[in-house]
Amino acid sequence: MTDALRHGRVSLAFGFLVQGVAFALLVTRIPAIQDRYGVFDALLPAFLAAVPILAGIGSVATERLVGRVPPSRVLRWSQPVVLLALLGVGAGEHLAVLGVALAAFGLAVGALDASMNMLGVSLQRAYGRSIMLGFHAAYSLGGIVGASLAWVGAHGQLALWVSYLPVVLVLLPAALIGSRWYVDGDGGPGAEGAGSEAGAVSFRWLLPLCLVMTVAYIGDSTVSNWSAKYLQDVLGGSEQLATVPYNVYMVTTLVGRAIGDAGVRRFGAVAVVRAGALVAAAGFAVVAGAPGAWAGMLGFTLLGLGLCVLVPQTFAAAGRLAFERHGAGGSDVAVARLNIFNYVGFLIGSPLVGALGDAWSYRGAMLVPMVLVLVTLVHARSFAAQPDRYGGGHERPRTADVGRGSNGL
Repeated sequence: MTDALRHGRVSLAFGFLVQGVAFALLVTRIPAIQDRYGVFDALLPAFLAAVPILAGIGSVATERLVGRVPPSRVLRWSQPVVLLALLGVGAGEHLAVLGVALAAFGLAVGALDASMNMLGVSLQRAYGRSIMLGFHAAYSLGGIVGASLAWVGAHGQLALWVSYLPVVLVLLPAALIGSRWYVDGDGGPGAEGAGSEAGAVSFRWLLPLCLVMTVAYIGDSTVSNWSAKYLQDVLGGSEQLATVPYNVYMVTTLVGRAIGDAGVRRFGAVAVVRAGALVAAAGFAVVAGAPGAWAGMLGFTLLGLGLCVLVPQTFAAAGRLAFERHGAGGSDVAVARLNIFNYVGFLIGSPLVGALGDAWSYRGAMLVPMVLVLVTLVHARSFAAQPDRYGGGHERPRTADVGRGSNGL
């Protein structure tokens, strides 16, 4: 394995971690942001919905942009914008400032998510084995770090900008330095025009993967938005205990992703995705039927272990299939398009469960994402690599020539 690939893998993993920290610092301090700007409860959903909508626009723009510049350059400059926008959210005083900062955050995060996963898919292709789950494990770790820092800020009653400023001062220069080692797929570090060969990428074969991505984020947003309320109001847990399910979910997500690549290499992506869907469905079933808070906690634990594999493997499958049809540029386009459905699922999940909970019951509402995640089983074959698969005994014997002067293995 070349040094360029190793450095590219480490630097990209750090980029995923930084993104996890930044996103967690935003979403976990929403009550404090609302208080700082005096955002009415009726207006808050509009502000929150604007972020994923603009992120989708940013992802679409990235699809066009990578035809002219490499994904590494998009990532290199979108990550600082995300961090500075986060600081802007914490430092502003007027609603107009909040609107501008959230708009910048949303647009930049869409470009960031798309370009990060483009680089992850291309690095996995260069390695010839599954490494995608490891990148998303770094994101999960960043989310845990960010949520912990947010708790420290809230516990110490620190102003938002005081909580955000040290994080930005540390992570922004570190991310810029790390970006020097990003690897653009088959073109090496800093390759130009990585998406120039994209051609026309048909949506027909991508649609099953888009559906899986949407379902995965419906499940994820259900946990992130409703786990605390469900444990307290439905299962009778205490206010303190109600803060635990999401933390448990994040930790088990990290654990599942940390070991997931080994599972893909041993059993293949199809088997891992099927197992993840079944475990996630079992988790929702346990949550829906739980007699008490601790049984509900078991359900959220299963959800973390099950859902954690779906998103990384969906990106990997889309990039692999597009590469077979259209080359490296086609892979970038497919990842950017698939990334849009990340935000679609996020926008659908929370309102869906809330509406069903109010009209029917919250226990019944938990059965809906359970049924949806089982749809993944229907499309599991879309995750199979052709003609090879990433799995034990089927590792690709080559390493792509990446970086100037690299000689492969």
